Amino acid sequence: MILINGECREHVEISDRGFQYGDGLFETIAVTSGQPVFLKRHLDRLNAGCQRLYIPFPGAELLTFEAQKLSQNSTKAVLKLILTRGSGGRGYRQPEVIQTTRVLNLYPFPDYPDIFKEQGIIARFCDTRLGLNPGLAGIKHLNRLEQILARAEWTDPEIQEGIMLDRDGHVIEGTMTNLFYIKDDALYTPSLSLAGVAGIIRDIIMAISIDHGMSVIDHTFTKNELLTADEVFVCNSIIGIWPIKQIATTCFSAGKWTRQIQAWFTQFQNEATGHGL
Repeated sequence: MILINGECREHVEISDRGFQYGDGLFETIAVTSGQPVFLKRHLDRLNAGCQRLYIPFPGAELLTFEAQKLSQNSTKAVLKLILTRGSGGRGYRQPEVIQTTRVLNLYPFPDYPDIFKEQGIIARFCDTRLGLNPGLAGIKHLNRLEQILARAEWTDPEIQEGIMLDRDGHVIEGTMTNLFYIKDDALYTPSLSLAGVAGIIRDIIMAISIDHGMSVIDHTFTKNELLTADEVFVCNSIIGIWPIKQIATTCFSAGKWTRQIQAWFTQFQNEATGHGL
């Protein structure tokens, strides 16, 4: 089932600026027991992205209603919510009156093996670099060509994720994930002030780690610094937390802190789901 501007149909206008220019934003939301998980957090980020791009936000109440309507009969699924600037305007110029297009689509939940969460995954460094743009950094806009090119760099089924650097050689994120590492009992994550997507799971992990007294450091670092870490893991709204057991030829263990953060996150998610958040 697909909802486009509240109606059950499958096509948007060919003149829609999301199709023409990638002029929009999206959220990828896990659905469990008929409920979109962390929906308010996703909508808050979507609203912030709309403000950054000057796209009128349709309102949390309407999007919540449509998301819950679409998800209510699903035991486990993935909900993709897309907002675009709609149709109109000449070339890159925006229309004077913007009619935001909203698209909600439900997909089967990916069949990832439990071993990824339990024992970790193998990752590689990508050759494709992320451009620097503070105006777009952090938001989940529709222009994802850098990630598409990076993901096309490998076909080896043993490798589950690629780690992306910016043009200056700083580690930013995975192709589909945010990244953390542990060093000397402190938690580190890349600064996303110039590039990357600030995922809601990243925000949750930072907050709950601080709440439990852990030192959390958002900073700029290179791949060589990453390879000296004690533990490394990646996260997003669909996979939760996956430890990384190997990057290139360097091996890591899914150590005590990764396990602890996984436990904290699972408890937080269970409580949020139980309260319909």
